[in-house]
Amino acid sequence: MRKQRIDGQETRRNLLKAASEIFAKKGFRDATIAEICNQAKANVAAANYHFGGKEALYVESWRFAFEKSLKTYPPDGGVAAHASVEEQLRGRILAIMRRVIDPQSYEFDIFYNEMANPTGLLAGAVQQSIEPIFRGFAAIVRELLGKQSAEQQVRLCLMSIRAQCFGPLMRERRRKIASPDPLPSSSEWNLDDLETLVDHVTRFSLAGIREIRSRMESVVSAEQHA
Repeated sequence: MRKQRIDGQETRRNLLKAASEIFAKKGFRDATIAEICNQAKANVAAANYHFGGKEALYVESWRFAFEKSLKTYPPDGGVAAHASVEEQLRGRILAIMRRVIDPQSYEFDIFYNEMANPTGLLAGAVQQSIEPIFRGFAAIVRELLGKQSAEQQVRLCLMSIRAQCFGPLMRERRRKIASPDPLPSSSEWNLDDLETLVDHVTRFSLAGIREIRSRMESVVSAEQHA
């Protein structure tokens, strides 16, 4: 009985692994259960038993890829909770960028295909999975902005930081998928370059946040002395 349970868990994992790769490459509509089962070395009955259908397998494969990516690259970037808030910000930025440049981070490609050809199936899973990370990131930005910051300012700063993290690296990721070229392009990022980019985005973001905080404090001070 125990062996059957272990075999079942292994089959389920193999299906999720295969599905995440195939959905990342082809999207929901062009991927087939037969192709996924063939790569996972499982039969269609096993896929139906574990997931009940293609829709559930799609959602769970995205969640599987996302959790695998987070396990490899924790959201804090390996920075201790007692580190300075500036170091914590850099850790968050580093973690995002490491995930984006890793070709095994299939959750990005699955989500990109979903955005290009929406099914509406991933919305709940994505929100549920990303919200805790968003809250942790927002807490760091809120601390940097100061007690007088409004929630809108926190969200705007987060939007700017995330755009810097995802923008250039996601374009490069999609370029490599669309045109797999054995020769690196002049814009391709590697792990050595990544540290330079992380440092730049961190410095740029901190400078912007400090400027916003300074302006807010000036307004508060003027109001107090009015």
